[in-house]
Amino acid sequence: MTVLGEQREPYERDDLGGDPFAADCRARIAFEVLANRWDSVVVFVLGERGPMRPRALLTRIGGISPKALNEALRRLEYNGLVERRRYAEAPPRVDYTLTHAGTALLTPIRALGAWAADHADAVLAAQDRFNHP
Repeated sequence: MTVLGEQREPYERDDLGGDPFAADCRARIAFEVLANRWDSVVVFVLGERGPMRPRALLTRIGGISPKALNEALRRLEYNGLVERRRYAEAPPRVDYTLTHAGTALLTPIRALGAWAADHADAVLAAQDRFNHP
């Protein structure tokens, strides 16, 4: 596939539904989903451990408040990445599991984790240089 004689990348308009990274680009959906601090962490933990109750997620993740976890779970459910399952028990029980789309997101999340492992020191050093010239 070419545009003005140049080879196009596979992620361009035909695949993403618009100009790359413009307002109508479908790749923005992925960036928006991953933009929140906790959403990718919740997806990763659910992918690692399978269905979990909110309290177990809080314990496993650490450093996240119950409010932030609830907001992340709601966003992920809204985006179709997590499914909330309620059980007719007393006391009521709820757990969360990844959907097919949420499970598919594990591959890019793991790739970002690998990038962080390789480049986090350089990023932190750059931040330090910027903050302490």
